[in-house]
Amino acid sequence: MSEQEKSAATPTSELDLRGVICPYNFVKTKLKLETMKEGEVLSVLLDEGDPIRNVPRSVANEGHTVLGQERVDQAYRVLIRREDSD
Repeated sequence: MSEQEKSAATPTSELDLRGVICPYNFVKTKLKLETMKEGEVLSVLLDEGDPIRNVPRSVANEGHTVLGQERVDQAYRVLIRREDSD
C-alpha cells in the first residue's frame, strides 16, 4: 500500500463491536456509516467467526468499499470507506 493509499485510509471514526452479536454489529456499522460523509473511513473492530464473515460482505452489499482487514489480538479491524448512497 502506498503512502497516499495509507493516508486515504486513515479512519475518521472507529467502532469497537467486539462482543456484539450478529446482526447488531452490522446494524451499528450501517447506522454509523449513515452519519458520515462520502469518502470518510470507518474502522470497525469485530470478533472472529460470523462477525468478520458477515459485516464486510453486508457493507459491501450496501455499496460501501471495504479497504482492508487485519488481525488485531483476538479480533479484526476492518476499514470501510463511506460511499455515496444515491
